[in-house]
Amino acid sequence: MAVALVVAVAAFAPVAAVFGHVDSRVWPYVLATGLFELAYFALLAAAYRRLELSVVYPIARGSAPVLVLVAGAAAFGRSTSWGQALGVCLVGGGVVLVSGLKQADRRGIVFGLVIAGCIAAYTLIDKRGIRYASSVAYLELSMLLPSLVYAAVVLRWKGRSAVRAEIRRPTCLAGLATFVAYALVLAALRLASAASVAAVRETSVLIAATLAGVFLKERVGAERLSGAALVVAGVALLSLS
Repeated sequence: MAVALVVAVAAFAPVAAVFGHVDSRVWPYVLATGLFELAYFALLAAAYRRLELSVVYPIARGSAPVLVLVAGAAAFGRSTSWGQALGVCLVGGGVVLVSGLKQADRRGIVFGLVIAGCIAAYTLIDKRGIRYASSVAYLELSMLLPSLVYAAVVLRWKGRSAVRAEIRRPTCLAGLATFVAYALVLAALRLASAASVAAVRETSVLIAATLAGVFLKERVGAERLSGAALVVAGVALLSLS
């Protein structure tokens, strides 16, 4: 995680400098979103060390648009529709199935919901902050703080040799893919509501759950796949309502 973040920030710094524009009003948003992203990266790494991706990922990603919708309604007085309410129920049912009916993975639920809270928070902040900078420049600035702080902590904790060992092609590609993916999310936030963008983005939960079974050999049975599918249906309904 530390190597991937630093690679991403370093690789896109020239692009942001040449093609990006920044308004001075962006700085409070950059600082706020950076703090939530730092918490997000730290919690995500901690969760993946301890728990299965096919549990944490669907809960975190599926719950985030629900929290965005609730926060948007509470903070900005936005109304909700029956379709959105049904979407929330589908996501909730999917989360229950993903975590397990017979023996629920409570740690996975807790980690997933806290991570979802971080995602919802920085999504709402970015929706307002992106007005004051281009997508690439905004992302570069918002990732600078969490990348450097996270890398410094990992260096202190793991040591230079451990970090140096992770400077490999897959790690670097993961960092670049992370940056490009969220740059596209920020571009989408210029065109649509935060709830809609978050909802469409979370359709990756079904892909992640499937790949976790194929490549990570996790216990992805019919129950967990059905839960992931319900989450996808719920977020799709949220985006259409």
